[in-house]
Amino acid sequence: MISLKTSASTVVPCKVCGGEAPVYGAVDFNRNCDIPGGVTLPPLGLPVVHRRCTACGFLFTDAFDDWSQADFKAHIYNADYIKVDPDYAQARPRANADAVLQLFGAHKATLRVLDFGGGNDVLAGVLRAAGVREAVTYDPFVGEFAQPPEGTFDLVTCFETLEHMPDPIAATGAIASYAADPGLILFSTLLQPPDFDRLGLKWWYVGPRNGHVSMFSRQALALAWRRHGFNLASLTANLHIAFKNMPAFAKRQGK
Repeated sequence: MISLKTSASTVVPCKVCGGEAPVYGAVDFNRNCDIPGGVTLPPLGLPVVHRRCTACGFLFTDAFDDWSQADFKAHIYNADYIKVDPDYAQARPRANADAVLQLFGAHKATLRVLDFGGGNDVLAGVLRAAGVREAVTYDPFVGEFAQPPEGTFDLVTCFETLEHMPDPIAATGAIASYAADPGLILFSTLLQPPDFDRLGLKWWYVGPRNGHVSMFSRQALALAWRRHGFNLASLTANLHIAFKNMPAFAKRQGK
């Protein structure tokens, strides 16, 4: 049985900036992202209420705030997850590893890299095979890689993870704690598009069944990292870097 948190309040504080976040609408629990190759699941008949901050634009649901890791594993990150995200296991981490090597491959022999939320270690494995000095995976949902790593890293990668985390400030803080100074965090999460007000919850990235619970505006994303003293720069609408002091190997990317 799936149990979701319900709130009697029509307005709650935004998880990023503390502004007013009224109810924005609801979608079915089985609503999944429109990803090529994925299936379209039938409605479950369980509404997931979303809220949007009137100040920073952060879109989120607090329906899963009381869930344990076991709940997420049972109802979202289960054996059927691959049906709604077919690129999760191989295609996406390999493509992301190629992007990392394209950006920073010239410095691979000197880099200590952590893939935060890295799932099955495919990305880190590709980096190791390519000659990166050290590349390790940390993912609390994957038993083999659930042990928190020691120390800090020159480069922390975190692909398609922030949108899955119910507490954006704790999430960015956890990722930031592994970044050396100087060091770089390279991460992806899709920003709300310019026409979001027209799309609303019909935006393809809204998908509780994919585990998408936190969807950022550009302002909200910058504020979340700023809480930990990090600067933010976006390379695209989906690919971003965060840093306190830009390391020498990455200065070209901060321009």
